[in-house]
Amino acid sequence: MQAAIFEGPGKLILKDDYPKPRITRPDQALLRVTGVGICGTDLHILQVPPAHPAKKGIVEGHEFTGVIEELGDDVHGFSVGESVLVDPHPGCGVCDECRRGRPDRCIPLYESSGEPGHPTTFGLFADGAMAEYVVVTRQALYKVDQSVPTHIAALAEPFACVINASTKLAVQPGDYVVILGAGPIGLLFTAMLSANGASKLIVSEPSEYRRNAAKEVGADIVVHPDDLAATMAREMPDGADVAVEAVGPLLSQVIGLMRAGGRVLQFGHDETVNPEIPVGEMLKKEVTIYSAFIGRHSFEKAARIMESGKLPLDKIVSHQLPLSKVHEAIDMLRAGKALKVVLTPGQ
Repeated sequence: MQAAIFEGPGKLILKDDYPKPRITRPDQALLRVTGVGICGTDLHILQVPPAHPAKKGIVEGHEFTGVIEELGDDVHGFSVGESVLVDPHPGCGVCDECRRGRPDRCIPLYESSGEPGHPTTFGLFADGAMAEYVVVTRQALYKVDQSVPTHIAALAEPFACVINASTKLAVQPGDYVVILGAGPIGLLFTAMLSANGASKLIVSEPSEYRRNAAKEVGADIVVHPDDLAATMAREMPDGADVAVEAVGPLLSQVIGLMRAGGRVLQFGHDETVNPEIPVGEMLKKEVTIYSAFIGRHSFEKAARIMESGKLPLDKIVSHQLPLSKVHEAIDMLRAGKALKVVLTPGQ
């Protein structure tokens, strides 16, 4: 089969004769991949030096959807031919961390990853879905109605992450919200928090292309970062009730945007940065700071929202390309000429 293989920093090799995976355990399922998104994490993995770890030799791709081709004997409740969403960080389900509700800290998967401090994740430390087929475990599977278009279903992993994070913020009708960054994650937060009832939502983003996209998915005001302070002073003079940092290094700036008692979510993930924190301002304002990592226990909700069609998720996927154009897609993303690119293996 055709597959994109991570072979070290800056090296993603497209192979046309990569072995098709097989089910080797009764708790596994073989999926035909119908769509796989390119994540900012994939770009970080391919940086030189890398800004995110990954296991050399794996098939990349952790944001994906597919159709069940074959089921192991212990995979119940699913049928061949069904469309599914996939949690790429499912955990084993039985270790102490999984039973505490923290599959992202799964003990057996940490031990098997070969990378200290990182669990096995499809597309990062185990074979992922930039390929025509992939094998996943039963606990990774979630049904989704076949009426959901492939390019929307492929958003499941980042969308589940945003759902999980949004529950912490508990945006209330009437809240003033500011979001830093209008990449795919920032756009998903914009759509979600607008639907949650934010009465005024400002998105700060340097790219005009992305600012326009933010407007389409629910932002009331879009602004270049250079103009954010003046815009906040005019539109939210007491500060924001809620803020989302969807970039990585801007936590110190976000604290300065908050009103007393505000709630901040640090979601941007860049392992190379360590921003200084204005502790005095944070304490005086009694700002609450949340962090969120993965889409823990949120994939069923993601499927429900996708099936409802109530959010403009189609406006976040700017391009659908065959897997053979993966390098072209990566170049487009690096150049800021795409939002979310979904690859379609087998086409």
